Amino acid sequence: MSGARAVAVEALVRVDSGGAYANLVVPSLLADSDLDERDRRFVTELVYGTTRMRRACDWLIEPFLFRTVEPVVRAALRMGAYQLHMLGTPAHAAVGATVEVVPKRARGLVNAVLRRVSDLEPSWPDEATRLSYPDWIVDHLSADLGLAAALAALERMNETPPVTTRADGYVQDLASQWVVDVLGAGSGELVADLCAGPGGKATALAATGAKVVATDRRVSRARLVVEASEATGHRLPVATADGRCPPLRSGRFERVLVDAPCSGLGALRRRADARWRIDPDSIGRLIPIQLALVHAAADLLEPGGTLVYSVCTMTDAETRGIDQVVERDLPQLEPDPPGEPWQPWGRGAQLLPQDHDTDGMTVFRYRRRHG
Repeated sequence: MSGARAVAVEALVRVDSGGAYANLVVPSLLADSDLDERDRRFVTELVYGTTRMRRACDWLIEPFLFRTVEPVVRAALRMGAYQLHMLGTPAHAAVGATVEVVPKRARGLVNAVLRRVSDLEPSWPDEATRLSYPDWIVDHLSADLGLAAALAALERMNETPPVTTRADGYVQDLASQWVVDVLGAGSGELVADLCAGPGGKATALAATGAKVVATDRRVSRARLVVEASEATGHRLPVATADGRCPPLRSGRFERVLVDAPCSGLGALRRRADARWRIDPDSIGRLIPIQLALVHAAADLLEPGGTLVYSVCTMTDAETRGIDQVVERDLPQLEPDPPGEPWQPWGRGAQLLPQDHDTDGMTVFRYRRRHG
């Protein structure tokens, strides 16, 4: 497995020091390697797991470091600590193989530190360190969900997510599939998806026989919708357009989906490095965008039509906070919350990651009054 560990360390250096995204750099490095399938899975586990648990790994190794170490050494030490304390790899395997992938000048240091780490009984200073999240994420979700629910969600998002594949071959988390079910599109109905990239929900809607029009503000994401439609065989028109001012006719659509840009705090297990990239101030910056999208969607609805606002997050500001503004400013939208497997969340509904082993997701479904 030393070859796999060498690839993993290179990926970790690129992520930690070079700003690369784990989900992009790992496939790229694996494509250039001659590793077999077992080793490829091991690389993915090491990179994603070590990246998620970076803060906890640093807590384990820091007591035994007395100087700043170069990025490749830091990456190897974190990876070794992850194997020892999160994967339960025997010390003789984890330490020896990790030492082999660092420069010779650093092997003595890496060996000594990891030997000490292997004998360590961790005493975590707080839950944020133990679970390896920034303080603000733990504090924010604890305030919004309650401590027990927040910690359970954060624990689950440290686990590798299951792979769920639709009948048409598209890989999509169950929570996202259930959002499509909440919209309830039927054959022949005119449906708008205003934030359609990368195309999972738009193609699932098209699979119902609905006439789906998809838009996304970014060219790259609109292109992904086209690619998804071609791959699944569910063809639909796609436009590059800002969902806040869509080039669509008012009052014409029977159903509109706003899968809004959000903090993504419910999908952290799928994005290993996202917890370290998300800006705590991003929530405040996103709220005006989310509200503008809902207003635009409401304008597209015909009387009696259905609007679904969904976000893969669980913060109060991006969910019940948005609905409070809708209740005040858009009285023509009547709440129509879904039932199981969703749990009530204000006038909407929510899935926590620990509920059904899915991404964390929140939805609000509205019907537009007639007249």
